[in-house]
Amino acid sequence: MRIAYFTGDYARASDTFIRNEVVDLRARGHEVDTFSIRRPNEPGPPSAEVAAERASTCYILSVPKVALAKAIVRTTLTRPGRAWRALVLAMRVSPTGLRPRAMHLIYWAEATYLASRLLERRIQVLHNHIAENSATVAMLASEISGIPFSMTVHGPGIFWHPARWALSEKIARAAFTACISEFCKSQCMVHSRLADWPKLKVIRCGVGREFERIVASPPPAAPRLLFVGRLCQEKGLPLLMEAMARFVRGGGRCELVVIGDGPLMPYVRSFVDGNGLRDSVKLLGWRGSAEVAAELAQSRALVLPSLAEGLPVVIMEALAAGRPVITTAIAGIPELVRPDNGWIVAPGSVDELVSAITAATSASVEALQAMGLNGAARVHERHALTTEVDKLESNLRAVASLRP
Repeated sequence: MRIAYFTGDYARASDTFIRNEVVDLRARGHEVDTFSIRRPNEPGPPSAEVAAERASTCYILSVPKVALAKAIVRTTLTRPGRAWRALVLAMRVSPTGLRPRAMHLIYWAEATYLASRLLERRIQVLHNHIAENSATVAMLASEISGIPFSMTVHGPGIFWHPARWALSEKIARAAFTACISEFCKSQCMVHSRLADWPKLKVIRCGVGREFERIVASPPPAAPRLLFVGRLCQEKGLPLLMEAMARFVRGGGRCELVVIGDGPLMPYVRSFVDGNGLRDSVKLLGWRGSAEVAAELAQSRALVLPSLAEGLPVVIMEALAAGRPVITTAIAGIPELVRPDNGWIVAPGSVDELVSAITAATSASVEALQAMGLNGAARVHERHALTTEVDKLESNLRAVASLRP
């Protein structure tokens, strides 16, 4: 097949689930071109794998303006009816207001250029990840080019503003919609027509090959936990800091290693200093995947007390590495994390978080190891990359067969 992958910021270091699909589809003999609206703006040099993907990706906003304008004019003149219908569609799904209308005009222009490249490359199916602005561009490019599109929905943001992002319209027009969890599928059902439900497919994010081959090391005796993620309210950082403060004040011993950065970094630093946690909380900032894996191997459990999620890949990776998880009962998380492989706490509950930290730091090495083995088995059962790409490939093939 000739497939195009499209998203807003490809290839971000954290988007391993997208790169895994692209690499695996190519290994199966398919031609996969990658397109993105913009180039990721991330600190530090990318890994070799990420750098290679970025080098082969077409970034629409990096295309010289003259070339962009020529492609838009050429496509509009050769496909006037389709270009006009796409423009009408862009205005119809746009929220009211001058700025949203202007943004949807920009989406239409980006889609016109993308359509020209898809036709040039003889693409059979366009697949989008993250169903927000990039999915709008993909939908419009499909209308202009006549090439069918599909998309993978992750959440949670798209479910907060389904009308703003025209989720129902996208599901109706997509050849199929991949949902990363049963919970995700249920939310797409809420925001789509009953007639479109058969096109909703549960295709989970697969863990990378390196995690499938990993041999879990025994958890350490030292009371050490790891947080990995963006430092923002959605990840529950204020709750985790409060839980650590209560745990330490109550005489508990624990080192919490925090990997990540974000808008709450100043808050976290201030809280650590103001509550005497310098010896208990270690802030590392962003780290590469190899360093994350090394820190995970030295930790008893991953802790991620999120308030809003889809289904975090870092949870899959921690379980695959044989480490139990402390997390919250939201979205698709309970489909993977169970009492035999982690601690599930009520979202927003500091008391339950303290109890889980106490349990994880006081559990025997043997008990933690048993939980880790259960977690690894659960991940391999539900998130094996080969199995999930099999599902994706089958659906893509059914769509591609409609377009020689």
